[in-house]
Amino acid sequence: MTEHDQALTPEAPTGAPPPAAPTAVPGSSPAALLPRRVPPTPRAAVLFLHGGTEHSRAPSRPWHLAAVRMRPFLRAVAATTPKTAGGVLLAEVRYRVRGWNGADADPLQDTHHALAELACRYGDLPTILVGHSMGGRTALRAAAAPQVRAVVALAPWCPEGEPVAHLSGKDVVIFHGDHDRVTDPHASGAFARRARAAGAARADMVLMKGSGHAMLRHGAAWHHLTGTTVADLLATSTQSATPPETPRAPGAEAS
Repeated sequence: MTEHDQALTPEAPTGAPPPAAPTAVPGSSPAALLPRRVPPTPRAAVLFLHGGTEHSRAPSRPWHLAAVRMRPFLRAVAATTPKTAGGVLLAEVRYRVRGWNGADADPLQDTHHALAELACRYGDLPTILVGHSMGGRTALRAAAAPQVRAVVALAPWCPEGEPVAHLSGKDVVIFHGDHDRVTDPHASGAFARRARAAGAARADMVLMKGSGHAMLRHGAAWHHLTGTTVADLLATSTQSATPPETPRAPGAEAS
């Protein structure tokens, strides 16, 4: 798991008031949903979940490296998805603390709150979760929520025995560097195979050659593949269609 973006600021449609400040759902404090782009009448949403650490009660801050690391991915998805009326809402999930913390699964609680806030403020939007490291594990777990249609997991933390039954009918795409020494690409591959066996509509694993956990080497390929994959998933999230083949960049290898 990991440990930096100052995010894109929320956009309001021309001539319309800016989006309201995040409002917490009762029982969650502070607000877990941080909108970064809000088009008029959004038709879908993409939520970004950064990494963390296995055990820590220290507060999570937006300037921590784990959070900043996700900002280029947010920008890449922004570049491949519409922001006009009927476009795609982009938001980050704000964690209260930096750790997963065993059975407490703190980032999972925060993501549930963020999804509830999203539904409360914008309605029942088909949602894609993009998560790195601990955020990848969180996104894969949070896919049990009905509005979550797909997950893009970047170098996810996939401990042995992670549940997969809830991924039946969902789309899962995993990207993992073959030089990762923090989370295990073999565990990601095993998770994808188990998800397919459990009935996932799609469970792809793409090995990023020469890349490590921080996704810095071949970073442009990581960003491009994430942006195009999310756009493809969004294109099929509200209609019945054969899932498109996961796009690849030079050095990426499906498994």
